[in-house]
Amino acid sequence: MLKLTEEGRALHERAGALLTELDETAAAIASGGDRPRGRLRISAPLLFSQTAIGKLAAKFALKYPEVSLEITTEDRAVDMVEEGYDLVIRVNPDPDESLVGRAFLRDQLIVVAKPDVFFPTDASAVPVVVRGDLQGPKTWTMVTPSEQATIQVKPVLSLSSMIMVRDAVRMGVGAGCLPQSLVSHDLAKGMLVKWGDAEAPETVLWALYPSRRLLSARVSAFLDYLKEAFPNGTAEELAFYVET
Repeated sequence: MLKLTEEGRALHERAGALLTELDETAAAIASGGDRPRGRLRISAPLLFSQTAIGKLAAKFALKYPEVSLEITTEDRAVDMVEEGYDLVIRVNPDPDESLVGRAFLRDQLIVVAKPDVFFPTDASAVPVVVRGDLQGPKTWTMVTPSEQATIQVKPVLSLSSMIMVRDAVRMGVGAGCLPQSLVSHDLAKGMLVKWGDAEAPETVLWALYPSRRLLSARVSAFLDYLKEAFPNGTAEELAFYVET
């Protein structure tokens, strides 16, 4: 029995994807339109998936019933061609000549705490909840309404997701550095207070697809749908999807 080599399997997968695209394009032309249809595979990051993708995907499925939408959640940089994805959503992606796309959402990290956790006025260390290593930085720098401030911090709890960090901060364990969209409701209700904007790059979400691939009607429809969902691309628009 003959077996394909690794290179042969890769070629078969790429050729298969191309032939599928050609079949779908021919079917669309034959039916007299470019109505979105067929399988749409998307990879999305964890936090965006936890806060928004469920509702977004459901509304998209209702709007385009002929599209078979499949979304997987992972923060790693997937190989779109090798793994058969039509579109990936990524946070602050590195430049990649093989991919094109558009930024559709922006967020900002801010430092927040419960009202009874006080902003330090001396050199004492503030207990904080972190995502990552407990042995991380011992100072946080932020921009407050009046100045740029650096505070001493003491990581007391390390958790693996931003939602877990937010929940711990809600309990009063310590301050936390979180996306504005994730705590917008808590700030509005007075459950948390904002200490300042974290000195960190703006968080930008991009929707990317292979530059050498024809932009199918289903991918184009999803890109347009993201624009409709986030017309201004603000953190407040994302906060709409966050569970309260």
